[in-house]
Order: sequence, then structure tokens, then C-alpha cells
Amino acid sequence: MNLHSLCYSGSGVTEKTVRTLMEALEKESGLAQGVFHSFRKPDERQADYSFGPDDLVIIGSPTYAGKLPNKILPDFQSRLHGNGAAAIALVTFGNRAYDNSLAELCAVLSADGFQVIAAGAFVGRHAFTDTLGEGRPDWDDLRELRAFGKAAAEKLGRKDFSKPAVPGDPDAPYYVPMGLDGQPAKFLKAKPQTDLSKCCNCGVCARRCPMGAIDPADVSRVPGLCIKCQACVRYCTHRAKYFDDPAFLSHLAMLEQNFQEPKLNETFL
Repeated sequence: MNLHSLCYSGSGVTEKTVRTLMEALEKESGLAQGVFHSFRKPDERQADYSFGPDDLVIIGSPTYAGKLPNKILPDFQSRLHGNGAAAIALVTFGNRAYDNSLAELCAVLSADGFQVIAAGAFVGRHAFTDTLGEGRPDWDDLRELRAFGKAAAEKLGRKDFSKPAVPGDPDAPYYVPMGLDGQPAKFLKAKPQTDLSKCCNCGVCARRCPMGAIDPADVSRVPGLCIKCQACVRYCTHRAKYFDDPAFLSHLAMLEQNFQEPKLNETFL
């Protein structure tokens, strides 16, 4: 079989997780070196990706509000074509919960013509803050990923294409972010700000933005849709990007206050 992986990854955590799993499968399954397909940039999500019965494909996504990112979901639904390919569904989550994201990804892939043989939810550093999931995936997570890859390879070697029982409801509504006051935190219109005293206008934030929302000619302008993935904040080498929306900061403080205990990864075969 041919090995492929494809993922949407705003801040880079999901890509690291998917690549580690692909490396494990290369080692444990005897498959040739896999091909990684990025689904991050807008133009990458305009292409169609077709696979077939001779392919094994790892599909990865971060969890946004307990589900798949709502602005990326239509691209997962319309651009991926399994045609009987085996698939491993993988989601990452920022130490709160993955809720229904893994169930949703499995449902989307099945509808796209993939045979989902394995699925996993792995903790990664939260996009909003370093204090949740700090340093993850760490060495223990990477070891679990490799063990998961080995188990999936063994299942595939037995020609077992049974679908794993994954918890969650793919049709459930999104998680409602809450603030410190216990009320819904509404920050859909929040956009990154720029500290002009630090910004050198290098444009890395505009290049990393998965929505193409930042003006490359003047990166302090964000005329497009912001999905709060924090890619611009994470990849700014001068730390010039930040969010100051009160509702966003209240939700961030609530997360830091209530979700410090390290969560466990979960896998399904």
C-alpha cells in the first residue's frame, strides 16, 4: 500500500502529531516513505485529493470548540475522495476535551469514501495559551503515537478493515466558550492586534494565516475572516501579534483556571 498523510494545522501541533504517526507507520508496516499533504493554506484547500484501495491515509485536524474547525469542515467534505482507501482519523485537542471532533472526522471520512480502520485523539499545546498542554506532544505522547501506529499497522496486516467504535456525536453542536463569569464568551469578531514598535512587517503572519485574512502589504490590517487559530501569534518571531478582545481574554482565563490537569490521549482500533 501507499502511505499518505494530510492535515489542517494552524499552529503546527497537529502537523507534528500526524508526521510522527506517519513515521511510525513507515517503520512498523514496511510501507515506503509516506507523502505528506498540507491542507493549511487556502490554495491547498482548493485542490482535490483523490486516493484509492491501495492507499493508507492519515487525516488530521485540531479540535475547535469540540468539533472540526467550522470554516475548514466544508473543505474536508468536498476536497477529499477516498474511493475505498483505508484511513486513520486523528484529532488534537488543547487539554480541555476533544468532545465530538473525532466522531465528526470519522463520519466525514466515511462519507468521503474512506474505510476508517483506526482513530485517535491526542493532547497538544492549546493554541490560545502555553499553560494548557504545555510541551505536548511530549516524549510520552510520541511514544503512544508510535505504539498506536504499530497497532494500526498490525490491524492492516491482518486485512482487518473494521471501523472502530469512536465516542461522540458527529451532529452535536459546537461547544460554547465560557468566560470567567460563567456566561458565554462571544468573541467571533475578535482579530489579532499588532504592536507596531515590535513589528518589522516581514509578512510571516500573513503567509502562515490559513484563511489569508492578513494584508501582506500591511500586516497590521486584518480585512479577512479570523478563526482565532493563533498562527500569526505563534509564528511571529518578534512577538508583535496579540489578542486583546475582553471576551476572548476572559475565556482564556477560564480555560487556564479550570483545565490544568493533564488529559490522556485516547485511541480506537
